[in-house]
Amino acid sequence: MSAYKTMPPALPSWDRCGVMGIVNVTPDSFSDGGLWLDAGRAVAHGLELAAQGADIVDVGGESTRPGATRITCEEELRRVLPVVRGLVAGGALVSVDTMRAQVAQAAVDEGACLINDVSGGRADGEMARVAAKTGVPFVVMHWRGHSGGMDGLADYQDVSADVVREVGRQIDAVVSAGVDIDNVIVDPGLGFAKSRSDDWDLLAGIDALTQFGCPVLVGASRKRFLGTLLADPCSGTPRPARERDAATAAVSALAAARGAWAVRVHDVAGSADAVRVGSALREADERAQLARSAVVSSH
Repeated sequence: MSAYKTMPPALPSWDRCGVMGIVNVTPDSFSDGGLWLDAGRAVAHGLELAAQGADIVDVGGESTRPGATRITCEEELRRVLPVVRGLVAGGALVSVDTMRAQVAQAAVDEGACLINDVSGGRADGEMARVAAKTGVPFVVMHWRGHSGGMDGLADYQDVSADVVREVGRQIDAVVSAGVDIDNVIVDPGLGFAKSRSDDWDLLAGIDALTQFGCPVLVGASRKRFLGTLLADPCSGTPRPARERDAATAAVSALAAARGAWAVRVHDVAGSADAVRVGSALREADERAQLARSAVVSSH
């Protein structure tokens, strides 16, 4: 794992775009459901992701794939807490992927140092207050509704402008509840109430989200818009989720080049290299811009 410029509970930062490795402790996640349902295997997998270059390991116990149904809070706690505890004991920096304030609080009590809420505080009215009280960084993702019906909510006039406006409202709400704006991370919510073309438009316009002055997290890993892009040319069948990692790494490089704070991925090794490529390209572009400005100012 890399050295950090700041340590928890402050927002982690690196000398490049970070990599958030995914550990789904679920039986029904879209690409790896059931693989890490056993707590011991999940901890071992998370530590392996850290060894491969994950700067932070994101643990989630409830699937948010399209069409997923919710589990009870008790079941989510049962799945998540032993894994968070084991990863923290193993030296990993851990975030918790949850929409429930009770799960977030319990995970932070076990050592999690970031709350990744795909609803951005909208699914549970207590979530923002928990984030404020614990003082840990809080991911505000663009969200229109729960997974069971979110595909019917992908109706936009201008997806980039609409997402920016709606995320702005979500940020205002959590800050009003006491969350420090310096602890807010923004996520465009690729695949959540988005069509395939919406996802591409959001990626192309990711710079628009930087207007809030908050770090940007990009979660494109193995998602449907990549499967559609890579569909079999004869049958039109989307490429299987676990065969989308090379395309995910390409998105990671592009996100890093556009200044993303971190990318959230299943396959860490490829994206750990990709973000370095993207960050190096961004630095080279910044140097070129400075050089051009110096030439203009000297005339």
